[in-house]
Amino acid sequence: MKAEPVDYSRLQAQARALLSGQHHLIANAANLSALIFQEIPALNWAGFYFLEGEELIVGPFQGKPACVSIPVGRGVCGAAAATGLNQRVEDVHEFDGHIACDVESNSELVIPLFSQGKVFGVLDLDSPVRGRFDVADERGIEGLARIFETCSLNPGS
Repeated sequence: MKAEPVDYSRLQAQARALLSGQHHLIANAANLSALIFQEIPALNWAGFYFLEGEELIVGPFQGKPACVSIPVGRGVCGAAAATGLNQRVEDVHEFDGHIACDVESNSELVIPLFSQGKVFGVLDLDSPVRGRFDVADERGIEGLARIFETCSLNPGS
């Protein structure tokens, strides 16, 4: 079962309006998590992890309780943080080293977040639907991540 396509240009415009003028990282992460969770169908988790040392620590999110810390390099989020590359996984149960924070999650999309060229966290989406995320979702969520970075890290934006 494939979810309805998302109008990412509309969603990105909503995110810009919601986050512009506000530069508090946690406030923006909380609002963007809520927007994503409400507007994108077939999700069971949407939120942030922020890098502290060699671990990702859970930040604002929507969905079921989550793993509090994830070592860099472990699981889908840890792979995104370690490589700086998007991770779009059709079946998390086939991902080597997957960390099952929620046994109902079957697919995952993780976008690394950057400040001055270095990863400082990830934006993570989970779905109970295998193969939930396609290239359009990846590009659309990547656009939301860039909006988050710009609004949260650049006081002049």
